[in-house]
Amino acid sequence: MSGRDAVVTGLGATTPLGGDVDSLWQGMLAGRSGVRRIDDLVADFPYTDDLPTKIAAPMAVSPETALSRVQARRMDRCQQAALVAARQAWADAGSPEVDPLRLAVVIGTGIGGVNTLLAQDDLLEEKGPARISPLTVPMLMPNGPAAWVSLEFGARAGVYTTVSACASGAEALALAARLVRAGEADVVIAGGAEAAIAPLTIAGFAQARTLSKRNDEPEWASRPFDVDRDGFVLGEGAGVMVLERADFAAARGARVLGRLAGYGITADAHHITGPDPTGAGQVRAIRNAVSDAGLQSSDVGHVNCHATSTVVGDVGEASAIQQALGDDVVLTAPKSSLGHLVGAAGAVEGIVTLLSVANGVIPPTLNLDRKAPEVRLDVASAAPREQRLAAAVCNSFGFGGQNVSLLFTAN
Repeated sequence: MSGRDAVVTGLGATTPLGGDVDSLWQGMLAGRSGVRRIDDLVADFPYTDDLPTKIAAPMAVSPETALSRVQARRMDRCQQAALVAARQAWADAGSPEVDPLRLAVVIGTGIGGVNTLLAQDDLLEEKGPARISPLTVPMLMPNGPAAWVSLEFGARAGVYTTVSACASGAEALALAARLVRAGEADVVIAGGAEAAIAPLTIAGFAQARTLSKRNDEPEWASRPFDVDRDGFVLGEGAGVMVLERADFAAARGARVLGRLAGYGITADAHHITGPDPTGAGQVRAIRNAVSDAGLQSSDVGHVNCHATSTVVGDVGEASAIQQALGDDVVLTAPKSSLGHLVGAAGAVEGIVTLLSVANGVIPPTLNLDRKAPEVRLDVASAAPREQRLAAAVCNSFGFGGQNVSLLFTAN
């Protein structure tokens, strides 16, 4: 391992399964689902009767409860989640003593402060311009989560925001590894955050025919790779890692959880929402991650799949994985438990992938009653799969043809 390799020393998360990383991991191993009916969560959620999809996967613990009242009021829910997860990750890393000029932040989001935007627009129409909050723009801007994290920890080596739809969180982790390798930072706080459960986003995704309509069976709605899958469930949350230069971490005696050993970033240039049917971009992303890590495809024993539970996407990804890695990898699909966290998905699922490698356990895919015949690879389901893993890949693919694959190793 090179001194400039990017090692992971801290993890933080708030998700539909709980308010920290342990609840995320234990919930996935236990096969729990964070999907709920919206009207069971919010009594006055607008347009509930008219929305074709009435289910979502909200954070199990509201992030504002971990913040001061003043802080919470100044932030969109997306920003709150990012800061809560970042604080957890920083503490988990042992609160590194690092020169602020050598500390960077990369936090991705696919949508940003949409709840603030919608609420302030409603206020504008009802009360007029004078009633709009002066914090409206800072609360809705996509770089808000990264900015708040940088303010919290005094990061001055650069504050970056990746906005690449559902690949945003994974791309943030890839950029963080790049900054560490390039010698531009000793420590990077990186991840993704999203909180976009709103009538507008649900209606928009529903009109695009990407959401599940299994409203009477919320916990069974997200079913990646299953014959009866009918779309994803919109979720929210945040996941953050602390990445460090390996020699910096060693010098301070940090506990190393694993290594972000490789990444691949490609584009389909095919369609604004649909993936390239040939899967060529996804194949290249996976192969580039393996090559970047200096490994062979046979070294990868597990893929944490993007697998959103859409009819086309799941089988296309399975085919791409098979083309890139062969027949001997074991798949899992965290969105069966978490729903789709959009810009936070890649970061949260990156945490799950790293924990799979560190613990030698692959969490099960929920609701896989009948695997689609086009999916020829082994999918962990029913129970956790114990398996020693030298390396694992985490895939994230987004609207616009964005493809990101991350490769994690134990050391």
